[in-house]
Amino acid sequence: MAVTTVDKSRTPLARARDAVWNPSTASMRLLALAGVAVNTGIIFTGGAVRLTSSGLGCPTWPKCTGDSLIPTAHPSHSPINMAIEFGNRMLTFLVLAAAVAVFVAARRLRPRRPELVVLAALQPIGVLAQAGLGGVTVLTKLHPATVSAHYLLSSAMIFVAFLLYVRVGEGDGPAVRVVTPLVRHLTSALVWVTVVVLAAGTVVTGTGPHAGDAQAERFPFAIETVARIHGLTAWAAVALTLVIAWLLHRTNAPARPRRAAHVLIGALVAQGFIGYLQYYLEVPAVLVGIHLLGSALLWIAVLHVLYTQRVRPDA
Repeated sequence: MAVTTVDKSRTPLARARDAVWNPSTASMRLLALAGVAVNTGIIFTGGAVRLTSSGLGCPTWPKCTGDSLIPTAHPSHSPINMAIEFGNRMLTFLVLAAAVAVFVAARRLRPRRPELVVLAALQPIGVLAQAGLGGVTVLTKLHPATVSAHYLLSSAMIFVAFLLYVRVGEGDGPAVRVVTPLVRHLTSALVWVTVVVLAAGTVVTGTGPHAGDAQAERFPFAIETVARIHGLTAWAAVALTLVIAWLLHRTNAPARPRRAAHVLIGALVAQGFIGYLQYYLEVPAVLVGIHLLGSALLWIAVLHVLYTQRVRPDA
C-alpha cells in the first residue's frame, strides 16, 4: 500500500510562521494589510462598547474588577456589559499580535529596509500606548476628551499601518509624482481637512447621548452647533475631493489616482448619507456604529488617494 506524506510546510500554520520568520515582499505586504484591518476593527469594537453602555463594564484597570482580571459578579454592572468591555480588552492582544508579527517580519526581511523596520516598530508601540490610554479612559470614567484621544490614536495607527503597506510595495528610490503640483497640494490639504473632520466628529460624539455609561461626563456644547461644524468640515472635504477628481481628469493623470478619487467620492457620499440620517433619526446606536466604522474606511480612502499620486522605483 502506498503511503502518502503530508508536506507540513504547506499547512496554514507553517505558512503563517514562514510569513513572519522568512518573509517575502508579498507576505510582508499581507501582514501590513492585516495591521490596517485590525486597527480598523478595534475602532468598530470600541464603538460597540460605548454604544451598548458597556464602557465601564469593567470598572477598573488593568483588572476588570477590583480583585479580578476577568469579569466576575458585580452589583453595579450587568454580566453582558462586563463581557462586552472585557472582550474588547482581549481584542487588544490580537492587535498586539499582528503588530509584533509585522515588526518581526520587517526585521527578518532581506534585504533589510530600515524605513519598514521603523514603521513596523511604531505599531506595537502604538498598541501599548492605546492600552495605557484605555486605562486612563476607564479611570477618568469615560471622560469624552480621553475617549476622543483613544479614537484619534487609532486613526494615527491606521495611518502608520497603511503607510507600511504602501512602502512594502514600493522601491526605495526617490518618489516620482504622477500628478500636477496643484493636485498634490490640494490632496495634502484634503488630508489635513480630513483630520479636522475626524477630530470634530469626536467632539460631536463627546457631546451626544452615547457616552458609554449613564454617569459619564459630556462636553458642555450644544449638539446642534458641534454637529453643524462637523458637517461644514465634511463638506469642505467633499469640495476638495471633487476638485481633485476633476483636475485628475483634466490633466490625464494615470488611472490609479483617478480610481482612488472615485472611490473616495463614493465613501464620502455614503458617510454623509449615514451622518445626516443618524442626525434626523436622533442618533440611533446602530447608525452611529456604522458611521464610526465608515470614518475609519473614509480615512483609508483619503490615504489611498494620497499615495497613488506617486511611484517609487528601486534605488
